Amino acid sequence: MPPGMPERIRPRHGMMEQDTMREHTFIFIAACFCLLTLNRLLLAAWQWPRVRAAGGLWPIVKGGFRIDAAQIAMLAGIPVILGPWVGHHVFADAITATWFFVAWFLLVLLEASTPQFIVEYDTRPNRLYFEYLRHPREVSGMLWKGYKLAIVVALTLIVLLTWAGYLLFGHVHADSPLSWRQQALYTLVAVPLIFLAIRGTLSHRPINPSSVAYCGDGMLNTLPLNSLYNVLYAIYSMKNERSAADVYGKLPDAEVSREVNRCASIRPTSEDIPSLHLQEPLRKRPRPLNVVMIVEESLGAQYVGGLGGRGLTPNMDELMRQAWNFSRAYATGTRSVRGLEALVAGFPPTISDAALRLSGAQRNFYTLAQTLRQHGYRSRFVYGGEAHFDNMKSFFLGNGFDELHDIHSFGKPAFVGTWGASDEDMFNKLDRLLSDPPDHQPTFTLAFSVSNHSPWEYPEGRIKVDGDPATIENTVRYADWAMGRFFEQARASEYWKDTVFLVAADHDSRVFGANLVPLRHFHIPAFILGADVAPRQDTRIISQIDLPATLLSLIGIRSEHPMIGHDLTLPGGGGRAMMQYGENYGYLKNEALLVLEPHRPASQYLYSAPASYTPRQVDSLLLKEALSHVLWPAWVYKNHAYTLPQLRARQAAPALS
Repeated sequence: MPPGMPERIRPRHGMMEQDTMREHTFIFIAACFCLLTLNRLLLAAWQWPRVRAAGGLWPIVKGGFRIDAAQIAMLAGIPVILGPWVGHHVFADAITATWFFVAWFLLVLLEASTPQFIVEYDTRPNRLYFEYLRHPREVSGMLWKGYKLAIVVALTLIVLLTWAGYLLFGHVHADSPLSWRQQALYTLVAVPLIFLAIRGTLSHRPINPSSVAYCGDGMLNTLPLNSLYNVLYAIYSMKNERSAADVYGKLPDAEVSREVNRCASIRPTSEDIPSLHLQEPLRKRPRPLNVVMIVEESLGAQYVGGLGGRGLTPNMDELMRQAWNFSRAYATGTRSVRGLEALVAGFPPTISDAALRLSGAQRNFYTLAQTLRQHGYRSRFVYGGEAHFDNMKSFFLGNGFDELHDIHSFGKPAFVGTWGASDEDMFNKLDRLLSDPPDHQPTFTLAFSVSNHSPWEYPEGRIKVDGDPATIENTVRYADWAMGRFFEQARASEYWKDTVFLVAADHDSRVFGANLVPLRHFHIPAFILGADVAPRQDTRIISQIDLPATLLSLIGIRSEHPMIGHDLTLPGGGGRAMMQYGENYGYLKNEALLVLEPHRPASQYLYSAPASYTPRQVDSLLLKEALSHVLWPAWVYKNHAYTLPQLRARQAAPALS
């Protein structure tokens, strides 16, 4: 070292360096704050009409600073705390540089993904972002075919910002050593600051997304968050599969069970299975009828002319006029697995994941197929994609289904898109199966379509295309065409007179809106036809969970089961619906909507379709009813009590709460 050169300034790799590790830590912190704040402001500007209507920008900026401080403290906390003690060692260089670079890349990746995620799901990236990573082929194909421009823009931003991060803190060099007094003082100051930043508050509960929620618009409540925080929090929240009691409030288990049974007019026949009851059919039949349940992907009422929608479904409109049509049917959620658990298992929604994806529901969990198996039925699942998607294969085969027919059994499909074979291929397969039934055995067939899903792919020449072919409007037209074609074949077939068909959507295509629960996007088509089902326009409010119990009555099955859905063949059925929208739970009874939010007081509205919400004082009896219905499914899952007596497992399922 040349004479006179200070000890704390020394040459390294031909450069003059001074306290570089600490300097780069502060550069990393500042860069993260700038990135997250700038993107938040751009998102708010993009959504300005909704931001302005909800009270302006300040709640987003204020809440965003708290969340970003917590997130950045998590990322920079270890280098800040350990830097004074080990920062002068050579090995700290590479570790710190790698840590900063990976953290920066994840922040950039999630923020760049946010705009398109909001377009699709009206929220920042969340648990769904993580879950889709389990299906890279389908998701990457969907993104590339449907969102090329968005991908190019996002990738460009990711490359540029990642390179900027590399230049800023990609090379970290060791600090000059500090005295032990300096190390101790540094630690005494840094540790409390980092702890307070991560905790975000001095109150009893640490900061979480509900801490910065500020309005009735669910999407806007995610803007104060950053996307990495939202995804990590969602993953963290998976550890116990969410506890409804911890999120919404508690009631005694016995009281919950009594309330749910009262609302479903259930007289329980078992202590171990609290909702097990005997359902008497409306009438007995001399021979069992076949059952076909057709689940239409993403087909909300907003597209259906017969339900006041955009008039894109002339075939469905005609079918509804000839069917027992439920004009006020509501989905239980916003994903296919949520709709399937309601339609096939009669299971109500929870803040946890859908039953199809829960480890404790893969065996001996009740489905309609289990009841029908006791009456000699053979159950089949027909799907244009790959049956392993969203754990459908495991769930159905473990819970009463005998056969699965997915794309690999379709032979030579007319058209294969990102998500699988087209709807017409699925319906052709369904027609072949129904035309060739097992000898002397009735069947239950669940058929699930795939075409009406982004990136909006379907075979050419089937419909009259309006504008850009790859739009949801055109795929709705195609899905309607394929369904109409199938029912023309079915009416001319031998199986028509012996088969009851239920057609229902799993959920709407895109659920969004400046309301805690946007009910207009939970409104779906649902109707029953075939055999001797008389045409009828039914205006009662109903839920997807009411439909499997109704099917049992229509086909003349007398059975014990645990479903709490109403038998709509009875005049007293219907009148309520329940739905999970992200973190919020909605319970609609007649025209009263009660909404439960995490760690917040309940709110109640007078609802008038399609989108009128008038605040009302919370009815304590309705609150108890709603809270019971959101707690009940978590309890029966935890206690393995949603099953049949002969299937009840001897050991408890993994805890949900």
